[in-house]
Amino acid sequence: MLISVCVATYQRPEGLKRLLDGINQLTFSKCETPNLEVIVVDNDSTGAARAVCSVKENDFKGVLKYCIEPTRGISYSRNKALASINKDTDFVAFIDDDEVPEPSWLDELLFVQQKYDADVVTGPVLPHFTESSVPNWVVKGKFFEPKRLPTGHPLKVAFTNNVLIRSQVLKQIDKMFDERFALTGGEDSHFFMRLSRAGYKIVWADTALVSEWIPESRTNMKWILRRGYRCWSTQSLCERELYPSIIVLSVRVMKGMALISQGLCLLFPSLLLGQHAIVKALLHISRGTGTLVGVAGVRYQEYKLSSGV
Repeated sequence: MLISVCVATYQRPEGLKRLLDGINQLTFSKCETPNLEVIVVDNDSTGAARAVCSVKENDFKGVLKYCIEPTRGISYSRNKALASINKDTDFVAFIDDDEVPEPSWLDELLFVQQKYDADVVTGPVLPHFTESSVPNWVVKGKFFEPKRLPTGHPLKVAFTNNVLIRSQVLKQIDKMFDERFALTGGEDSHFFMRLSRAGYKIVWADTALVSEWIPESRTNMKWILRRGYRCWSTQSLCERELYPSIIVLSVRVMKGMALISQGLCLLFPSLLLGQHAIVKALLHISRGTGTLVGVAGVRYQEYKLSSGV
């Protein structure tokens, strides 16, 4: 069995080092140990990540491939990775360059895939704060905690920060990651929603864990609200295109208005409960606004000026 692990990276040398070390320490007890190839796509035209890969490939347990995608944007990087996989690969996994997998990560994804005969398996991404002085309101508000589901729970969407895909699926679809989402994010939501709509089976693996390194630059209200706005906006954009019925769009509009109303109702009492409650109320408003803006077809290019993909 051959598994191709795809990584898009942009100016995160330390994160890439941690990730490659984590992949090199993967263990398998529930499934047969597969052959691994890891494909690192550098979205920096100067080839900034080449040195990291050159050092790591000397003692890497699998095959380590490095390539450059000069066109800026996450969709281009992910498509470059898919174009670089071995034609005989059985499964394709995606993980981000600011994450580290648990040693059992891939073993758990494979086990769940086999148990449920799934086309796509996705799991939780747990926060790992890089600074010891994380604001208490961030921890108390659980703004970076993922939603957890029972293993095997069916889904209509997945995300490339922790996912395994049956390679046969990729051979049966015409278009991979939509390049219109290159600078907005949400290319993975669009991709997996298309797979779900086409009838492919997506399930949750709650024991397939990866940790995301959260820098200090994200543990603030501005970043949290902006991310909430963008994520809910791109979700609406995807639904607007893939499920273009009046009923779906009307429900989405009502969700957006309900979120804004809920946030406004929570705002005053939150002043008495502390900053975490204030940010939660504002996050409802931000998500609601993003939802309505996405329904209107407006794209927010979060990654246009970002320092990482």
